[in-house]
Amino acid sequence: MSRARLVITAVVLEGRSQAEVARSYGVSRSWVSRLVARYRAEGEAAFAPRSKRPKASPLAIPPDLVDRIVTLRMTLTSQGLDAGPRTIAWHLEHHHGTRVSPATISRHLLRLGLVEPQPKKRPRSSYVRFEAAMPNECWQSDFTHYRLSDEQTCDVEILTFLDDHSRTALHVSAHQRVTGRIVTDSFLATVGIYGVPASTLTDNGMVFTTRFSGGTGGRNGFETELRRLGVTQKNSRPNHPTTCGKVERFQKTMKKWLAAKEVQPTSLTELQQLLDDFRVHYNESRPHSSLEHRSTPATAYKARPKATPGGRDDDSHARVRRDTVDKAGKVTLRINGDLHSIGIGRTHAGTHVLLLVHDLDVHVIDASTGELFRALQIDLSRRYHGTGRPPGPAPRRQHPSN
Repeated sequence: MSRARLVITAVVLEGRSQAEVARSYGVSRSWVSRLVARYRAEGEAAFAPRSKRPKASPLAIPPDLVDRIVTLRMTLTSQGLDAGPRTIAWHLEHHHGTRVSPATISRHLLRLGLVEPQPKKRPRSSYVRFEAAMPNECWQSDFTHYRLSDEQTCDVEILTFLDDHSRTALHVSAHQRVTGRIVTDSFLATVGIYGVPASTLTDNGMVFTTRFSGGTGGRNGFETELRRLGVTQKNSRPNHPTTCGKVERFQKTMKKWLAAKEVQPTSLTELQQLLDDFRVHYNESRPHSSLEHRSTPATAYKARPKATPGGRDDDSHARVRRDTVDKAGKVTLRINGDLHSIGIGRTHAGTHVLLLVHDLDVHVIDASTGELFRALQIDLSRRYHGTGRPPGPAPRRQHPSN
């Protein structure tokens, strides 16, 4: 039997005084008095569990504000935009002149069933975060796939350059396939608008670097331009996608926004128009949760002076390439992503040679004897580097015994 029933039995049925019963059961006289009054008014219902919720909540937000929170949640979600408590709080403050804490917004969203719990999601505090101190200190770059609504069109690819400090989307473009030439041209076009960054950060894709390919092909076009401009090149370790997490998170936000469009693009031109619209909205209108005071990326980019390259004059590139002189008397060498032909002479056709390459300086030697066949500096404006000898039949090689 519960203590409440014991108290009621002692007071009502046994006729004992409330003070005596309170002393016997170690409870307050006021509680005994309230319990007896409740029993006489309600009967058995007096023993049912009672809510401890206060009768009034002076700090509770009004119902119309709750409706506005729900409307914002639905509107932002339908547009493919972030609609978390902090984003809703930003919109309430900047567009509606009302301050509501993210915790309060989260509580109402949970109560209304508008938030799906994610108990297995890795907590944000477990990540080791880093951020460039100045704009243009580091540009992150990556590309992702996107399928057009035309069923006959295969996946296309979207290339992005993102400022690490401000999260500004500096360049977003759609291509049938992202190639090394496209990466280089897009980077140079972005440099022409925003200036030269101090460093870049990408994964180890072949369009960004050939240093880890295991071959001896030398720098690709993107690496060559970074070296020429004095930009430090940084690459993430394999199987560590969070290193380039900022640009990958941008791509997730971008694709979510694209997927929310009622009319999906059917061509690269239509997709590029949507990307241009999203880039303007992302940079200038959308609050960013990782930036101070949840400012827009454009505001953060303009707030500080820009970093500049430190120079890479001492960063030279040396390699050894093995080749065989072809029937036309030349060998090939890939520099800056382009293939250059170097004339050796038909006299040496079929000879195994070594190409000792130090940046643009090349020495071609006989792999067997070490004889120097050719020493030259590559002219990037030319594809063929002739021997300088007049054309004509190749001279007959003299046997050493003659």
